[in-house]
Amino acid sequence: MATFFSCFSLLAPSAASAQKDAKHDWPSFLGANRDGRSEETGILKDWSDGKLKLVWQKEIGEGYGIGCVAGQRIFHFDAVDGKERLRCLKTTDGSEIWKFEYPSNYKDMFGFDSGPRSSPIFDGDRVYSYGVEGKLYCVSAKDGKEIWKVDTAKEFGVIQNFFGVGSTPIILGDQLFVMVGGSPGADKKLPAGRLGEASSNGSAIVVFDKATGKVLSKFGDDLASYSSIKLAKHGDKTIGYAWCRKGLLAFDAKEHKVLWNIDWRARKLESVNATTPVVNGDFVFISESYGPGSVLLKNQGGKFEEVWSDAKRRNKALSLHWNTPVLHDGMLYASDGQHKNRAELRCVEMKTGEVKWSKRGFARASLTYVDDHLVVLDENGKLLLLKPDAEKYNVVTTYSDESGNPLKVKSPCWAAPIVAHGKLYVRSKDQLFCFQLIP
Repeated sequence: MATFFSCFSLLAPSAASAQKDAKHDWPSFLGANRDGRSEETGILKDWSDGKLKLVWQKEIGEGYGIGCVAGQRIFHFDAVDGKERLRCLKTTDGSEIWKFEYPSNYKDMFGFDSGPRSSPIFDGDRVYSYGVEGKLYCVSAKDGKEIWKVDTAKEFGVIQNFFGVGSTPIILGDQLFVMVGGSPGADKKLPAGRLGEASSNGSAIVVFDKATGKVLSKFGDDLASYSSIKLAKHGDKTIGYAWCRKGLLAFDAKEHKVLWNIDWRARKLESVNATTPVVNGDFVFISESYGPGSVLLKNQGGKFEEVWSDAKRRNKALSLHWNTPVLHDGMLYASDGQHKNRAELRCVEMKTGEVKWSKRGFARASLTYVDDHLVVLDENGKLLLLKPDAEKYNVVTTYSDESGNPLKVKSPCWAAPIVAHGKLYVRSKDQLFCFQLIP
């Protein structure tokens, strides 16, 4: 810490340059607009034989999120030695600027690792994290010192979900929207995972004052899922879409009022809703892989209209386990399939549900859009670049190192890649990789 302030002065640009460069930040899960898209251009399009330079790689702890980027800092959230840990690293070499940690006793009931599932959020001079046990923290982006905290599981009576807390909160103005999904006191004796017997206490969404952690309101009768909240403009209103345990909830983000909701989940108890809603104008798309598949809805103020649905189709248009589709020119690009050995990359027309093409040979994958291309990373570490094309699967390049070998990782790679300030960030089970994507 003795050298921190000199390091920070080098990392802190002028106000003018910071504002100019902020559009290349990746401040939250799936980017600034939570749509998996970067505005950067000029990317390298040949990744063979080490041409995509590895700038650094760093050992990390348990968890499935990848972090967020602001300027020359990346904030990474993981778990190690019985503690959840939020670290601020230099993007130039991966060295640590500061770390913030606290005890965590979480044990996954299905044997998955015990680290956080959500990503931290950068907002001005603060960073927010939402741990696997529901501990919500706000810390200083400058030095990692705690500003406020709320134990949401304790405060709202949350019955532990199968895989813990997995939803990343979202900020609007001075407010922090968090999917909590608590239950009344009568449910406190329910063991973890007994979600079929748990009821809601109206805290599907809890809104906090982002500066103080004070609860501003709570609403929504549902439990939490692993999906993250999406905000979108509809005329002069900002509408929030929260795909909770039972179904999709649309709410007025200013008035904190539920506008409509639709039940959409599998009948199987041990099923998950995990992908983030995709919004395009008045259209909202969600997809899961345990039962009904996908549905496209049209938002009409205080009600919705179903445009098309997979519910009665034997062959689903898309069955997405946890990856969020990238929407480009009316097409959804995503990884279809509940299991890795049956996964396919697909291009699906959003407004009709028509499958334009499907490609085998991948485990379940995540995609990120940049410079009219799609970065694809499957859970086994296959890393490649596609050209979005509704007519055909069009691979541009596949990563290999100087010896012609693919990326060497420990599976799973479940986090969507980040593109920020010319760099590409990829996470495996125990390593964070940083590549120079824009020469």
